[in-house]
Amino acid sequence: MVIPVHDVDNPVRRTPWVTYALIAVNVVVFLRTPGVVDSLTGDTGLAHLCRLQAFLEHWGAVPRELVSNDPPTQVPTGGTAVGPRGPGCLVGPPGYEKSPPLSVLTAMFLHAGWLHLLGNMLFLWVFGNNIEDRLGRVRFLLFYLVCGYAAGYGFALVNPGSAEPLVGASGAIAGVLGAYLVLYPRVRVWALVPFFFFVPLRLPAWAVLGLWFVLQALYSAGYGVSGAASVAYLAHVAGFAAGALLALPLRPGTPPPPGAPPPRRGRPVGPQW
Repeated sequence: MVIPVHDVDNPVRRTPWVTYALIAVNVVVFLRTPGVVDSLTGDTGLAHLCRLQAFLEHWGAVPRELVSNDPPTQVPTGGTAVGPRGPGCLVGPPGYEKSPPLSVLTAMFLHAGWLHLLGNMLFLWVFGNNIEDRLGRVRFLLFYLVCGYAAGYGFALVNPGSAEPLVGASGAIAGVLGAYLVLYPRVRVWALVPFFFFVPLRLPAWAVLGLWFVLQALYSAGYGVSGAASVAYLAHVAGFAAGALLALPLRPGTPPPPGAPPPRRGRPVGPQW
């Protein structure tokens, strides 16, 4: 997987405060997730897993709930118990009222682990500032949320029976990547490319983001990965497509990045109509 580091050729005109705020909120929510501190000390026992399962069930977006708009009557409570098959997580009536549509919003700020969080925040850091600069702060925030909802519901419509909670900012950030590909395809991006070890290369955005999208599409179809059910690749595809489509009307008015070569002009060849 190509890892972007910096789009040095595409500076912004103003401080991307919304991008910074989104990163900060994601980090704070992750640090407040039950069991994160325990995982740093190596405590990943049953109690830790049960608390995390209950938290994600409460705040994550469950595809089956999104399609039916009907939360379940029995959910993990966060406690542990011993049953006929041995120790396990306790299940019971929920002590809260859950809104499936609102769960898509809360799920955008949850992450399943450190790598999940850091990978998402890196992509948002590299590409989010320019999309915010192009759209403006309020429109960028709305764009981000719309892409996140498109990703969540897009996955749910294709997998209406799935009971696994969707968590992560990946779908919304995929929308940012789709918009960047449409608006700034020729911008050079410093990226780490795996050739036995990671080699820094300066590649055009269309190559970095195009490859990313192709891989997500292949993974969502089950090619090239094992155990793909643990990652909602189809949500990435849906978010990316939503971001690209929303950015298309903005492309004609997008100024070229500084240092880009001017368009070639010359005497027309052939008959003029």
